[in-house]
Amino acid sequence: MNFNIGVIRGDGIGPEIVTEAIKVLDGVGAKFGHTFNYTEILMGGCSIDACGEPLTEEAIQAALASDAVLMGSIGGNTSTSPWYKLPADKRPEAGLLKLRKSLNLFANLRPAYLYEELKEACPLRDDIIGDGFDMMIMRELTGGLYFGTRSTVEEDGQLVARDSLTYSESEIRRIAKRGFDIALKRRKKVTSVDKANVLDSSRLWRKIVEEVAKDYPEVEYEHMLVDNCAMQLVKDPRQFDVILTENMFGDILSDEASMVTGSIGMLSSASLNDTKFGLYEPSGGSAPDIAGKGIANPIATILSAAMMLRYSFDLDAEADAIENAVKKVLKDGYRTIDIMPRDGSSVKQVGTSEMGDLIVERL
Repeated sequence: MNFNIGVIRGDGIGPEIVTEAIKVLDGVGAKFGHTFNYTEILMGGCSIDACGEPLTEEAIQAALASDAVLMGSIGGNTSTSPWYKLPADKRPEAGLLKLRKSLNLFANLRPAYLYEELKEACPLRDDIIGDGFDMMIMRELTGGLYFGTRSTVEEDGQLVARDSLTYSESEIRRIAKRGFDIALKRRKKVTSVDKANVLDSSRLWRKIVEEVAKDYPEVEYEHMLVDNCAMQLVKDPRQFDVILTENMFGDILSDEASMVTGSIGMLSSASLNDTKFGLYEPSGGSAPDIAGKGIANPIATILSAAMMLRYSFDLDAEADAIENAVKKVLKDGYRTIDIMPRDGSSVKQVGTSEMGDLIVERL
């Protein structure tokens, strides 16, 4: 089969980790008889340098013409990069927000899974993590505070900044349905996270989630306030299956969950619309401090490619092959620097490219 993949290499370590993901995809293609065609798309700081803006209309159209998009990371050092001296709507991250909106990518899936071989990298005690945990954070991605109206004005001699948090019933309902659908394929539990004791938007969120839950009688569900959820993620992460939440809460909680696994360099993500189309990217940032050093962990990007095969292309066996290859590499004792054990265990440290090669070998 032939598939057309838009590729956004981005900034920082983005080009390095995307190169390894493509290497693994080509290995899958050779093994299973598929052809993956790649179209390069500029977004982020590299697009600012080349085109004067973080995302062009041409780039959007190229993404829309693809079957799915694989992305590395965007942005740079916010203190030193000239990109962050530009107006907010011209900075690298504005391109990502615009792309999500343009492609209607309303559902963000961020799995947080603790590998047996990486328990030592988990900052939690053994009695807390037990035999590990496996959760999926389902984050609404195109509404809420990040997309609300904002302003900074002078009032009574001082600057006043405002950001609005808005959600409609339809926005909540569609992400809730997607969350419950994902739960059906997992352990059939949804934890809906909000701040309903304070926010009107959260009270509406809770109301709609309860309505959607009636259509899924086989799925257990509960409500949890976001501050309690943040605490429970480090107190007892094993209790969670699918965490369903709005944009900003999901942004924060998914980063917390990533570090509970030991390294954000291990965590993939998918952003989906109403069709099979999706944008697949690692959960971590561009890490400009290590860019070009060949030490970045490419596993999150490689696992994101596996999610692309599973969710956009319906290639479950191929996705399984990548995920199993990653497990084999870890079991065989290979690590990038971010997941090296603290206790001096006998494992071998490898670089970005070698990690990609090792995973291909085990496909």
